[in-house]
Formats: sequence, structure tokens, C-alpha cells
Amino acid sequence: MTERTYSFAYGRGEKSFTIDDDLVISEVRTRPFPVIPKDQIREKVLETIRNPIGTKPLAEIVKPGDTVAFICNDPTRVANSFDFMPVFVEELNRLGIPDENMRIVFALGTHRAMTEEEMAAQVGADVAKRLKTYNSISTIDEDFIEFGTTSRGTPVRINKHLCDVDHIIMTGTIVHHYFSGYGGGRKAILPGCAAMETVRVNHSFMLDPKAALGVTVGNPCYEDQMEGVEIFAKGRSLFLFNAILNAKHEFVGMFAGDWREAHREACKFVDQVYGAVIPQEADLVVASCGGYPKDINVYQMQKTMDNAMCAVREGGVVILFADCEEGSGSAVLEETFRRLKTPEAIRAELEGNFRIGANKAFAVTRPLSKARFILVTSLDPELAHDMLFTAAVKTPEEAFALAREYVGEKPTVILMPEGSLTVPRVE
Repeated sequence: MTERTYSFAYGRGEKSFTIDDDLVISEVRTRPFPVIPKDQIREKVLETIRNPIGTKPLAEIVKPGDTVAFICNDPTRVANSFDFMPVFVEELNRLGIPDENMRIVFALGTHRAMTEEEMAAQVGADVAKRLKTYNSISTIDEDFIEFGTTSRGTPVRINKHLCDVDHIIMTGTIVHHYFSGYGGGRKAILPGCAAMETVRVNHSFMLDPKAALGVTVGNPCYEDQMEGVEIFAKGRSLFLFNAILNAKHEFVGMFAGDWREAHREACKFVDQVYGAVIPQEADLVVASCGGYPKDINVYQMQKTMDNAMCAVREGGVVILFADCEEGSGSAVLEETFRRLKTPEAIRAELEGNFRIGANKAFAVTRPLSKARFILVTSLDPELAHDMLFTAAVKTPEEAFALAREYVGEKPTVILMPEGSLTVPRVE
């Protein structure tokens, strides 16, 4: 027996465990693409926006004195905006756009409002001081303007701070998304800067089996988001900048240009970076979300559950390292589980009355229908039990002892230290 010790990211630190290496059939990691060195980021951002995909460079789009709104990620999505936002501001200053003609709208979707400190941490203190910043809070009705309805019935209501400017620059990063196919691109606007009812109707299409990870064609959520942004974009100037990061939050790719074409190209690259072939589905998957903020709460942790589900056999076990320092992340999520108690009841209610928060309860139950999930977490064990997890324990040792009760002493094991990013598949 060859024992080996591994350390997986957990919250703001790490957790270590020892395992018989002979049992490990695969360690799933992002592919080692060359990193853009820190001292070359500025140059790479400029090169990317000056040679865009499917549209003219910014220098030919913006005119001196124009107004610009940037859309930036909130803290639940790592984007390293603080690296590229100063470059954008400097470039637009050079093109004749003063600081007072620029603003930042943070794409919260349905997440909580950001503090001033969080805004400064996201985009850099200097940029936050120089540009006006706004939270797009989906529940403040008067902050949204309606532009029509998609063919699937989604009202297109977009934050007013994007509606009175000459140009919108959509920024962010791209990873696979468990029901919208991929993040990035149109998601900066819908759901990022959309009203709660817009998000609610759009997300109701996640109940469709075609609303799946890495799927765009025929995916009703993705197609509805694209149509919604098309309706809003009529007669407007939209420019996209999306980056791809590795598990260490380093840049490995940058794409800019037309919000549709540049995103399509970027998604092909995302498949190369995050896609991983495994020999077979394993009895036991040991996964980490990748630490903070990927495991800040159950709401965010669920994305890793979907990826781990791709690697575990039917009836197997997933040990998931997820601190969840902010608990579940949603009172509605907790209330839905406590009241309805089974996956079938949750789905049935959503089919009749789709609610944000309750939809995440459905998302959590999908992986649970395939395998047992044992959490190594600071989450309240009673809450974890209400949410149908097999157990919530404090240490890896407890988790492995419990897992052995279901998969025996010699299970096949797949390790997923970068679980929020990597998408395993058997070829």
C-alpha cells in the first residue's frame, strides 16, 4: 500500500488527508496552459481589446466625450477585475473619455448588495475612487427599464444605469455553468443586471433536461438569455471582454469583441482548459470547490456538486470540501428543503410556481439523486441533513470513515482538487 497525503483548498485555508495511492484512478485538474505573467497583463489586455473578434477596436468605436458603463463581477465570481479595469480606464482616458463619463455597474444577479470595500477590492481602490459605482439590485423595481419580452415569455427588464450611456463594456470570466451552458458573455446583462422577475422566468427553464452544463444549442436558458440581450442591445453599442483563469486565479486567456462571437470563441477555449477525460466513473470522488469564494455558501458550492456528479458512479459517494462560511446563502433555499423534504416535491412545486432560491434546492437535489454527498464543512449538520446531504463533518478522517460504510475499504477514487472548474467526462 502506497499512502500519499493531499492538501485541498478549503475556505480561506486548506484541509489535508491521506489516501492509498493505488486506489486513485485519476486526478482531475485544469490543463496546464501557459500563464500570462503579471508584468505582461497590461500589454495583453491592450492587445486583446485592440484586436477584437467580430467588431472594430474600441479606438474606432468610442468618440471623445462619449459615456461608458462597465459591467463587473461581484465577489462570488473570481474575475481579477482589479488587473484589467485600470488598463481599460487608462485606455479610455487616452481615447478622450474622462473619468466622470465612466461608471461601473456590478452584476449581482440575485445576490446581495456589495459594500464600498468589496467594490474597491473587486476593481482596485484607485478605479473605485475615480469612477461612480452602482450595485444592480434585482429587487429594486424602479432601477429597471423594460424593453419587451422574449419569445419564451421573459420580460426584458435591465438596470437603468446601462440604459443612458453611449457604450457598455461587459467584463468577467468564463467557466462552465450547470444550466446556462457557460458563464460570461450575455450573462453580464441577463441575469447579471436584470430585474428579479426577468431572472425568475429565465431560470425557470432550468427544469428542461437540455438546460445543461456546456450546452448552448437547444438550451432554453441560454437561448432565452441571448434573445433577451439581443432585444436590449438593439441600437446600442456593446463590447465584450472575457478572461479565462486557471485554478490559481491566473490569466490563461483573454477574448474581446462582439458579445456573441468573442464569447463563442472563448467557450471553445474553456472546453480545452477545464474539460478532462477520466477512465471510468469512480466509487468515490474527493472534491474541493477550490476554496473561498467558491465555497462561501451552499449556493456557490452547488456548482462543484454538478461537476463531481460527472465523475462518480450511480450510488457512489462524493466527499466534498466546502467551508460555507456564509451558511446556505439563501433563506428561501433552506425554507424550501425544510418544508418540501423530497426532490420530487421540490420539482413539482417549481413546475407550478418557480421561485429564485427554491430553484437552487432543485439544483442541489440533482447530484444527490445520483450519489451520496458527505460534506467536510463548517455548515450546521442539522441544516445539511435538512438539505438531504448524507452528512456534514468537520474532518476528512470522519468523512472517509463514513464513506467506507458505503463503498467499502478499496473503492476506485477520483480526486478533484479544482472541482468548481473541472468538468470530467468518460470518452
